[in-house]
Amino acid sequence: MVVMRMSRHGAKKRPFYHIVVADSRAPRDGRFLEKIGTYNPMLAKEDAKRVLFAEERVKYWLSKGVQPSDRVARLLHSVNLGAEVKYRQTPKKSQPKAKAQERLKALEEAANKPAEVPAE
Repeated sequence: MVVMRMSRHGAKKRPFYHIVVADSRAPRDGRFLEKIGTYNPMLAKEDAKRVLFAEERVKYWLSKGVQPSDRVARLLHSVNLGAEVKYRQTPKKSQPKAKAQERLKALEEAANKPAEVPAE
């Protein structure tokens, strides 16, 4: 299977990514078929050089059925080259358990009650 993903380059704590088309079995920073763009997260979000793509090659590979990774799909969407991104829901596993939810409800109810003024 051929995928579109990022390959990490740059120094320690100074990441820089190449966006590549690669076989899914190849290592992350290993062999790839073609480099089609770059992503520099160190630049400001408004900077035009933060995400660069070779538009024709991206369209070509997407027409061939290449699947972009989640992050690459978001980057493609940000430069209007990909389809709309579906955001994942937070899994139910991460929610507090039943007793913790009861405690939270009790705390919220206590906070929402009006303060009683002692009678003089």
